[in-house]
Amino acid sequence: MHPNQQTLETFYSAFARLDAASMGNCYAPDAVFEDEVFSLHGKREVAGMWRMLCEATRTKGADVWKLAYRDVQADAGGGQVHWDAHYRFSTTGRIVDNSIDARFTFDPQGKISRHRDRFDFWLWSRQALGGPGLLLGWTPMLRNKVRSMASANLARFLAGQAR
Repeated sequence: MHPNQQTLETFYSAFARLDAASMGNCYAPDAVFEDEVFSLHGKREVAGMWRMLCEATRTKGADVWKLAYRDVQADAGGGQVHWDAHYRFSTTGRIVDNSIDARFTFDPQGKISRHRDRFDFWLWSRQALGGPGLLLGWTPMLRNKVRSMASANLARFLAGQAR
């Protein structure tokens, strides 16, 4: 197994346990993370997002939390994983089943330098937000509102962690 593949195995097994500290240890200091909701730069933001999400899941949804991952592939050039998450969206309490394809690049030390998750935002928003997601989840307006709220939540979370 290539060491970068082991990094991904470590990351996702930690994620399944909601172990954000171990997840954060997999990232390079200058890591970049992007998905349909977040666009983050630097390990502080990226690891902070995972801490925030893991804490919210432990607090408001550990009873339904499930993560499965498969098709873990990595070499010196990059990596990819498919993962499925079943969780309670902390803002609304609604159950979400999200299917994500992740792509990675690594630094020379085997840390994740770039992480891009892709998922169907409209499908996610219908599950997480209910009616508003069904009606508006395909629009840039709702996507931008969700992105803005997520960014503000992360900023508050990180500010609270700095104390």
